[in-house]
Amino acid sequence: MWKLFATQYVNDWDEVCYQPTALGYATLILVGVLCLALAVWIVRRSGKGGKRITTRQLMFSAMAMALATVTSMIKLFDAPMGGSVTLCSMLFIVLIGYWYGPKVGILTGVAYGMLQLIIDPYILSLPQLIVDYPLAFGALGMSGFFANSKNGLQKGYLLGIFGRWIFAFLSGYIFFAYYAWDGWNPAAYSAVYNLSYIGIEGVITLILISLPPVRNALVSVKKLALDE
Repeated sequence: MWKLFATQYVNDWDEVCYQPTALGYATLILVGVLCLALAVWIVRRSGKGGKRITTRQLMFSAMAMALATVTSMIKLFDAPMGGSVTLCSMLFIVLIGYWYGPKVGILTGVAYGMLQLIIDPYILSLPQLIVDYPLAFGALGMSGFFANSKNGLQKGYLLGIFGRWIFAFLSGYIFFAYYAWDGWNPAAYSAVYNLSYIGIEGVITLILISLPPVRNALVSVKKLALDE
């Protein structure tokens, strides 16, 4: 059954990996679309102030996903065994959770994870795929838990990237332990390795969104996104 969705190959590190087939790509697209449709349905039923989702809200969500995708390709630093410091790409998924709440944010993050899987797949197994893509990127949407909190965007961003780091850590510990540096426990190796790129991007982004002009601009964007 797996062969219908992915073909096997050996990469440059002698790992047995999988590349999605046409049916595999179609399935990933379908899952992403279903997640976005469910997110829209949730906003329709329980949007801010009981409002139905508007064209403007859909436009802002689509713009945020597009910006996340574009900035994910602008890499300031590539970690040697996967992961990278990008141009604040995680922020744009965090913003969706911050605007519309954790349910919508998590579902949009899962859809974004499917998109990242389509663009740059790195598949060793189905469990690794689930942890590294839908779960890791879906965690960014937890920013919505601080949507109405003081300094909510900063708090939400920290929670979102912490969630992503947790899943990256689990992936490194479970699926990539054999890459641990000499003398390092696999858990310590995974924790430090994944913090090296997620943490650096996180610090850069937090500094940026804490600057008064950027902070004020993002407050205004949130009001527009919510039709307030």
